[in-house]
Amino acid sequence: MEWSERHTLIMEQAAGLFATKGIAGTKVRDIADGVGILSGSLYHYFPSKDAIAELIVTRYLDALVDEYRAILASSSDPRGRLDDLVKASFRVSQAHPHASEIYQNNGAYLRKMKSHSKIRDAARTTKDAWMAVIESGIASGDFRSDLPAEVLYGLIRDAVWLSLRWFSPTRDFGIDQLADSVVSVFLEGVRART
Repeated sequence: MEWSERHTLIMEQAAGLFATKGIAGTKVRDIADGVGILSGSLYHYFPSKDAIAELIVTRYLDALVDEYRAILASSSDPRGRLDDLVKASFRVSQAHPHASEIYQNNGAYLRKMKSHSKIRDAARTTKDAWMAVIESGIASGDFRSDLPAEVLYGLIRDAVWLSLRWFSPTRDFGIDQLADSVVSVFLEGVRART
C-alpha cells in the first residue's frame, strides 16, 4: 500500500472513531488496529492523534469556507443564497464524513489544540456567511424581521447539522431534497400547500 493510501486510510479510520468515541476517547492503538499497523507505525504518517483530528476538521472547515465565499460572491437573492448555503453544507459534509460530528461534539477538546485559532477563525467565517445571508434577507423583507438574525441562524444551523445525524438518503429523497425541505420549512412553514 502506498504512503498516500495508508495516510487516507488512517484519516478515515480516525474520523469514524473520533465521531463515535470522541477524540479524547480514541487511543492511537484504536486507530492503528483499525488499519492493521502497529501503534508506533502511525507516527510515520502523523506526528500525533491531535494532528489527525486537526487535519480532518480543518479540511472540512476549509471546504465550507470556500463554498460559502463563492455563494456570498453570487448575485443570487437571499432565499437563493440560503438554499445554496444549506446545499453546500450537506455537500461538504458528505465529502468529509464524520467531520461535522467531530467538530460539533468535541468543542472543548478542539479548543485545547494548538491549531484552535485556525479552527476558530474558519468557524467564525462560516457563521459570518450565514449571518450575512440572513441579515440581507431580513433587510430586503424576504425573511421575517420579528425574529433576531442570531436566533434564526441558530435554528437553521441546528436543523442542518443535526439532521446529518439521523438522515439516510434514499433513491426517492436524497440530500438535495432534504436541503430544499429545510429551506422550505423555514421560509414557508409546514402548512399544506394549496
